[in-house]
Amino acid sequence: MKFRVIPVTPFEQNCTLLWCEKTRRGAVVDPGGDVPKHIDHAGAAAELAEILNVPIEGPHAEDAFLLDELPRQSQRYGFPLAASFIPSRWLKDGDSVQVGEEALAVLHTPGHTPGHLAFFHPAANLALVGDVLFRGSIGRTDFPRGDFNTLISSIREKLFPLGDNVAFIPGHGAMSTFGDERRSNPFLVGNEG
Repeated sequence: MKFRVIPVTPFEQNCTLLWCEKTRRGAVVDPGGDVPKHIDHAGAAAELAEILNVPIEGPHAEDAFLLDELPRQSQRYGFPLAASFIPSRWLKDGDSVQVGEEALAVLHTPGHTPGHLAFFHPAANLALVGDVLFRGSIGRTDFPRGDFNTLISSIREKLFPLGDNVAFIPGHGAMSTFGDERRSNPFLVGNEG
């Protein structure tokens, strides 16, 4: 599996383009913008899916209320109107998402939001973790139904067991590895729960 990280919108979130080398089939993860410019992670999903005639897979059903809020949130932050949507498929822990012949494991990692998901591709030692974990930091928990202890638990119980050598693409900023974050992230070192 190949990937390219594309920072988009004034929030500089990481939109990730994934593709299967053999089939040349691809997926876009967190298409927040620039179609032309939309809000944070999901703002362009409905428009992009319509333009490309592709399904939307995810998020977890626990985040449905956030999708319903997209039009109001886009206006609040001065972005073009983002349409709310219902995905073609709600995802849950243990599901798998196919990109050509490649499969990504779906991990439910709540804390930032109640339905936050991460994706893991074992053969590439690559995880897409959204806004749960960042290089040197962790995700916000001040959103509705966000929770600090749940976030830390998601990192420790869902992400770190994947292995120290797993590289991850965060929702914003530079990539890192779980090992580097386990050893040096100030929000995790010494915070054994």
